[in-house]
Formats: sequence, structure tokens, C-alpha cells
Amino acid sequence: MNTSLPDTSAARVLIVGDVMLDRYWFGEVSRISPEAPVPVVKIEKVEERPGGAANVARNCAALGARVSLLSVVGADEAGKTLAQLMSDANIESSLHEDAGLNTTVKLRVIGRQQQLLRIDFENTPDHEVLRAKLADFSARLADCDVVILSDYGKGGLTHITEMIQRAKDAGKPVLVDPKGEDYARYAGATLLTPNRAELREVTGKWQNEAELVAKAQQLRESLGLTALLVTRSEEGMTLFSADGVRNEAAVAREVYDVSGAGDTVIATLAVMLASGLPLDQALFLANRAAGVVVGKLGTATCSLDELKQSTLL
Repeated sequence: MNTSLPDTSAARVLIVGDVMLDRYWFGEVSRISPEAPVPVVKIEKVEERPGGAANVARNCAALGARVSLLSVVGADEAGKTLAQLMSDANIESSLHEDAGLNTTVKLRVIGRQQQLLRIDFENTPDHEVLRAKLADFSARLADCDVVILSDYGKGGLTHITEMIQRAKDAGKPVLVDPKGEDYARYAGATLLTPNRAELREVTGKWQNEAELVAKAQQLRESLGLTALLVTRSEEGMTLFSADGVRNEAAVAREVYDVSGAGDTVIATLAVMLASGLPLDQALFLANRAAGVVVGKLGTATCSLDELKQSTLL
């Protein structure tokens, strides 16, 4: 399929979910510590990038869409940094502050272009802050074409079942990036995008492709989903719907870093659906966009120009 890119400038995407700040410390490794058998990294450069739902938002914006982001952050430096990063990317963000919350931070130490260590800082948001976000969500539904619910299991989507129902009542497609074993909370969504390992947590193992199809379709039907998209790493991605099964082979290129690729997939799907493309064409482009970002280090985006070039390969 050679899908031409639509005009994405009018696409409006509302994203709700768990945001985090991805910090990267880059340095040189030239010796082993005398204190323990670990490398000593001399830090030479620090980068900060949006992570989680904030990375989904950045991916949507990179594809030209108008983006709104709702989430909860701490009243801390990391939360302010995230707000500034969203502003710099022309993303309208409503980041509710919870004084009792530490904004989730993932700190990665990189030496010789290899991740040596990751340190996570996080805790769970306050229930009342989440309830306020639900009211904000309802108020913004009229001004969007597609809703993305990006669940990273950090507590920011406590009311996700109610959000799905409100979006459905407003006639908005709902795309969910799921987490954990309780998929009943996602019932009624338009599309779920688990990866292979996440699906296995819910359905159990499968021995062959036929068994995978049976398990995936049974899950889709039990949850009342329009479609279920399973990202399968080197096996590409597979879409399960009432029309059957559609496979997209992985784009052949050197894989540098798969972190954040799922964010790019769901963001591309949302932007293309909001721009009027049917699901099969949106899927083709999402697969191509994922092929672009896995060739980059860390959480990254795919621009419209990069996506266009990828479709010509």
C-alpha cells in the first residue's frame, strides 16, 4: 500500500494519561570504579524529553495535529519542566498539580551509546485531583476528533471507564494504550494497542498464529472493541477486527531503540483517523512511523517529512 499523507493541520487530538519526564545523562566510560565492579560514567551532556502520554502528545504534534493534553503532575521542578516542554512543542496542556505527588521521572545513564542504568522516581496521584481532571476531560470532548487514553499504570487514569463512556456518548473514537491485566476497564473503547507481551498477560500464551487469532478476537468481542491492534516487534503488527485479520510487516531497518515506539503507533493512528483516513490506511502509516522512531535513541518522534519518505521505501 502506498498511502499519500492527508492534510493533518485540522486534526484535533485529546490525550489523557500518565505523563513522565525522561532524563538522559550522556557520558564517557573509560574506567571501572575502585569501589565496585561498575563503570564510571563522566557526564558530558544532559537531555530532557517528554515521556508517557506527554510523548504521545509530542508525536501527534510532530505530525501536524492540534493537540490537547490532560494529566496530573507534582508541584515540583520536573512538572514545571514538562509543562515547558509541552509549550515548546505547541501543545495545549492542562497539567493538574498534586502537592503530594512526585512527577514521574525516568533517569537513564548512557555511556558509549548504550543504556547502563535507569532510575525511576514515582508515586501515586491523589484521588481528588483525578476527579477534577474528569470534569476537564468532559469539557474538552466537543473540541476534539479523536481521544487517546495512554495508560502507564501510574494512577492517572483511575476514571478511565467513565472517560470511555463519556467519549462514546460524544461520538468520539477512543484509542487506548493499555497496561496491566484488567482489560475490563477498557470495555467499549474503539481500539486497544497492546504489545505482544502485554496481550500475553491477559490472554495467556499461544502456540501458533491460529491460536493467537482466536484469543485476540475473543478478547476484542468480549470487550466490545471495534478493533484490537497488537504490536509484535520484529513481526510487525496485526489488526484484529470484525472484518478479519490484517498484518503489517515490520519495516526493514536497523533497530536502535524501541522505547516509545508504541507511543508513536497510537499517535499516528489517532492523527490519521482524525484527518479522515480509514483504519487500514492509518495502520499502514503507523507502522511506517514506528519504523522511523526505532532508528533513534530514546523517546523520539516521526515528522510528516520523515513519514512521507518512509512511505516511498
